Amino acid sequence: MAPILLACYMSGAGAVAAAGGMTARYTRVFVRPLGSNPAAATRRAASHQQTRHMMMASASSVAEGKQLDARVHTGHHKNNVPVALSEKIGRELHRNPSHPLGIIKDRIEGYFRERAATTGVAVEIVDNFFPVVSIVNNFDDLLIPPDHVSRSPIDTYYVDDQQVLRTHTSAHQSTMLGKGYEAFLVTGDVYRRDEIDRTHYPVFHQMEGVRVFPGLLEKSGSREEGVKMVEKDLKDALEGMVMALFGDVERRWVDTYFPFTDPSFELEIFYNDEWLEVLGCGVMQQEIVRKAGKGETLGWAFGLGLERLAMVLFQIPDIRLFWSTDKRFTDQFSAGKISKFSPFSKYPPCYKDVSFWVDPVAGFNNNDFFEIVRGVGGDLVESVVLVDEFVHPKTGRGSKCFRVNYRSMERSLTNDEIDVLQEEVRKQMAEALKVELR
Repeated sequence: MAPILLACYMSGAGAVAAAGGMTARYTRVFVRPLGSNPAAATRRAASHQQTRHMMMASASSVAEGKQLDARVHTGHHKNNVPVALSEKIGRELHRNPSHPLGIIKDRIEGYFRERAATTGVAVEIVDNFFPVVSIVNNFDDLLIPPDHVSRSPIDTYYVDDQQVLRTHTSAHQSTMLGKGYEAFLVTGDVYRRDEIDRTHYPVFHQMEGVRVFPGLLEKSGSREEGVKMVEKDLKDALEGMVMALFGDVERRWVDTYFPFTDPSFELEIFYNDEWLEVLGCGVMQQEIVRKAGKGETLGWAFGLGLERLAMVLFQIPDIRLFWSTDKRFTDQFSAGKISKFSPFSKYPPCYKDVSFWVDPVAGFNNNDFFEIVRGVGGDLVESVVLVDEFVHPKTGRGSKCFRVNYRSMERSLTNDEIDVLQEEVRKQMAEALKVELR
């Protein structure tokens, strides 16, 4: 077992001492919401656009001398895809049969192939769609409202004004239905701007499953009866899939809401002494089916995250590990076998705090800050946590303090090398986010 070493000490202006050198609790003080001046809203929106441009220019400098994929880096003024992120495209972890994601994917596909033999409906399996999709396919075809937050460049990576990096594999529903497939599974990498911790990563993997039932509406006699039949088949299919992965565990269905299904459900299982949400699903909204040219045909759909399942089944504690090429990780897994991951190290964290005043005009969005940290620190960044936030009672200026936790999964980091990264983070955020460092 690797020795547990002491954490690096924090450094840099505005560092907040951590009690005991490792952890501390902080009390957040809220006087009023940051950026609550309504007169600044329009100026703030324009500033966010300029911020994204500056961030992308900074990211592009990292790739000097590298050939960028023109399908992703279009040069369009709306493009906000970091170079470091685009380098993940083509890794296709889910297509490696000896990778935890590939192992789970293959087991699910095997289950549905066997089920297809009993239903008589062949299931089409696709795992190689390129992740750039149209805004129509990603949002409009799924009835996601024009003003929904998921459409914002704060949450989504835009390639240009017509295309995005898919935020879910549901983006391929309309295309597959339009080609005439009655049952299909689509697996691929999906991309979202998100927080930084052990369970979130800007690229992860999803599987989409769909089955439609031509002629069922006529046979059932009414839409209500047809929906009941579709729901029954959906639940039977997914409970069988869960048993193929987890064994004969206790299961329960929870009613929920999704814009693209009605009724909608979440399937939960009791595993390792707790209830775990496995997936979301439901009977497809008829308008989605109509848009795909299938009229009043009834159908169901589900979506699941491979990383979420793999972290539970293989007991992998950090989502960054899925991208590791360290043989101490990769050699632990073999095709077709679900086995417990054995940690090969516990390297010490290195905490660095950054405090700053927020520009009242430009405002501040956490995801913009997270993108800068990821762009500089890459997979050395384990988490970023907001540890303090307040508004000065006299000046009305808003202040934030974030703690960046650097920790390598493969080696011990030195305080000196992390100081260099943290200084670059400070430099980029001052330039791109218009903040005043403390």
